[in-house]
Amino acid sequence: MTTVFSNIGTLFFVILIGYLAVHLKLFSHDGLKFLGKYVLILALPTLIFQSIVKQGPTEILNFGYLGGYLIGSLSILIIGYLSLRIIWKSNQITSTFVATGMACANSGFIGYPLLFIILPSVASTSLSLNMIVENLIIIPLILIMAEKATAPHLNSLLLSKLILKRLATNPIILSMVMAILATIFKVQLPLFLNNGINIISQSSVAVSLFVIGGTIAKISITSVNKNVIIVVIGKLFLLPAAVWAGLYIMEMIGYPIDNPDLHKAAIIMAATPAMSIYTVLALKYGQEDLAATSMLLMTIMSFFSLSALLYLI
Repeated sequence: MTTVFSNIGTLFFVILIGYLAVHLKLFSHDGLKFLGKYVLILALPTLIFQSIVKQGPTEILNFGYLGGYLIGSLSILIIGYLSLRIIWKSNQITSTFVATGMACANSGFIGYPLLFIILPSVASTSLSLNMIVENLIIIPLILIMAEKATAPHLNSLLLSKLILKRLATNPIILSMVMAILATIFKVQLPLFLNNGINIISQSSVAVSLFVIGGTIAKISITSVNKNVIIVVIGKLFLLPAAVWAGLYIMEMIGYPIDNPDLHKAAIIMAATPAMSIYTVLALKYGQEDLAATSMLLMTIMSFFSLSALLYLI
């Protein structure tokens, strides 16, 4: 148990540094946004590029992991949305963002740094697989749900163009495509370029944790209501359980994950707080209070929930 708390403590120590830096005004909010963009636009894409090039697209396309994680994420997204709509009679946009908070993990800013500490051999592979599920399926689906909720008569063609444009300009997706092409055509990168990519990708761990800490320093708990509690419980407890069930289903139909560490990594990824862009997306649709309060509460609670999960597995 001491080892578990040491590993989690390392993660939250860097988060605390980010929190104090912003709280004590040693670091500005604008500077924090710049660092966040650095991670999303440069550090994570280079990390994913490096992972795919090293292992090859066939190893990255692990159908047991992809299928299991997709089953878990989709099931929680659907259950969360329908529960709010049917049981609590919430409107479409609130239901969408409650479900979003439950179904989307913080793979890049918390999941990967944690795996880098406890399961380094599979950390980059797990990140790449999560990014495939989240960026190609879950996030586009959420955008469709959100746009339909706020503009129910939106032309399907315009909506399709909007989603495709966002996908085509997403640095993470572009890095995946470039890595697959580089692998297929056996492109040998110059040593200076390879070393540069390695340096940038390694910086994602510390910078992403610092950004998480600084972000929650700017959030205040305005009101912890029913929806916030649903988001936190759904994200920290229901999603990892659903992913575990999804992995089991894939194993039953003939797609097991051969590497037990990668199996554990999928569940750990699912148990992290909501994705870092949750509050950004919510702001556009008037759901920023729900997202910000949920993000703060689940980040605090995840210290204990992740510790318990690591002890169990």
